Amino acid sequence: MKIASVFSDNMVLQRNRNVRIFGTCTDNEKAITVTLHVFGQDISARAVIKNGSWEAVLPPTKECSSCTLEVSCGAIKKVFNNVAIGEVWLAGGQSNMEFELHNDKNGAKELAECSAENVRYYYTPKCPIESELAEAEKDTGWTLASEKYSQAWSAVGYYFAKELSRILGVTVGVIGCNWGGTSASAWIDRQYLVQDSRLRPYIDEYEAAIKGKSDEEMIAEYDEYCKYQEKWQKNVADCFAEDPCMEWDKVVARCGENRFPGPHGIKNPMRPCGLYETMVKRIAPYTLAGVLWYQGESDDHRPHTYEVLLKALIENWRELWKDCGLPFMIVQLPMFRYDDVPDTKSWAYIREAQENVYLTVRNTGIAYALDCGELNNIHPTDKAPVGHRLYMQAMTEVYGLMSRSMSLPPMYESYEVQGCTMLIKLTNHEKGLGGKNENCLDGFELAGADGVFCPAKAKVALPYIELTCDEVKIPVAARFKWINYADVNLFGVNGLPLPPFRTDKTLN
Repeated sequence: MKIASVFSDNMVLQRNRNVRIFGTCTDNEKAITVTLHVFGQDISARAVIKNGSWEAVLPPTKECSSCTLEVSCGAIKKVFNNVAIGEVWLAGGQSNMEFELHNDKNGAKELAECSAENVRYYYTPKCPIESELAEAEKDTGWTLASEKYSQAWSAVGYYFAKELSRILGVTVGVIGCNWGGTSASAWIDRQYLVQDSRLRPYIDEYEAAIKGKSDEEMIAEYDEYCKYQEKWQKNVADCFAEDPCMEWDKVVARCGENRFPGPHGIKNPMRPCGLYETMVKRIAPYTLAGVLWYQGESDDHRPHTYEVLLKALIENWRELWKDCGLPFMIVQLPMFRYDDVPDTKSWAYIREAQENVYLTVRNTGIAYALDCGELNNIHPTDKAPVGHRLYMQAMTEVYGLMSRSMSLPPMYESYEVQGCTMLIKLTNHEKGLGGKNENCLDGFELAGADGVFCPAKAKVALPYIELTCDEVKIPVAARFKWINYADVNLFGVNGLPLPPFRTDKTLN
């Protein structure tokens, strides 16, 4: 009998919910019992055993700072100590969720003080291939907040949990399950990609690339790539140490091509469905309050199908976690581009997809982070605002302790045309708009029947923003900040940026 590696000393179990405890076993292990020793009493559940796996469901229990969990099977007994019962959130996605606390703008200060916070963390082992899972999970376990052990925690996850714990007065546990550079397709079950023709290209591209290759060949190719890429990254770092402003073409000429994400194959963590098998399924269905999701950057090559992909992932995870209402709090991508790369507007479409998911999928929230990006830096170093905005979404959408007027900015609702003026109607505008500087009304555009967008003049007359443009006599469509990167200067009074929008989705 084995207990899943996500269970360890110092773990946090979800309060006020049925709690699933699970693992694997042999055919001759017929009776497994889980007992929670809490509040001076024993709460027990008998496991259901099926196909080499077992699962026990403990009844809801209120919060507790420290108790004991025992799993027994005949003479085998495993005891977990210092177990807390509180709120458990999963921090999923790619590099901006993975971004570690010690690299954060205020990381040194937070690490020096974090031991006082009632926050705990489990880091799902980053394992690209199933044959290495057992070794990867050997030394995993939940850790308490401390200057030593919190360095590699997700900065976004930490800031979210710190604030949530303080307000709710309970222990908050974060399960980090993220990997930089990954498409959402890496985190989803294969059947969800295969059954939808819009998502099938993720699988088709992979299968075409590995056709005729043995497992050994794919592993050897990826190992060779890793050696090359490690040397390449060192050479690139040396280039920028020599000249921080060196143009990218010169860097490539000196160091060679960037081969990321490497050859397709069974060892490449970027492959479709791979991390679903080696990471997600290792921690599910650990009972959660919800999921924090910061991802989308690596799907900008297929931005027009991202809404379908993210909806499929949410459906997939809710099924896997056996929780049809599992909350998802989504970070809308901030402004970003490299100044020597053309602006493709691909991130604008990803942002729209993320907002559409929020507007159409129940039990979701959206943390608007348009102003949290940096030109030339895909990994902004100040993660506290993102964590805070996810916290506000959880307070609104999950805990019901904050109104949407506080947790959401003014947002586009509808439009109407009056002569040469287009009126953009806002919702959630009651507290007004504020400008960061004299350019706060930049970024609006109008187009006529020809579909050509031109910069528009904007005037605020709430609940409307009035748009006019000398080049567009009869406006047909409008858009705002429909671009990968621009300065963000227009905010709601609650400090949240007016999100990008477009009124006509037939125009690109």
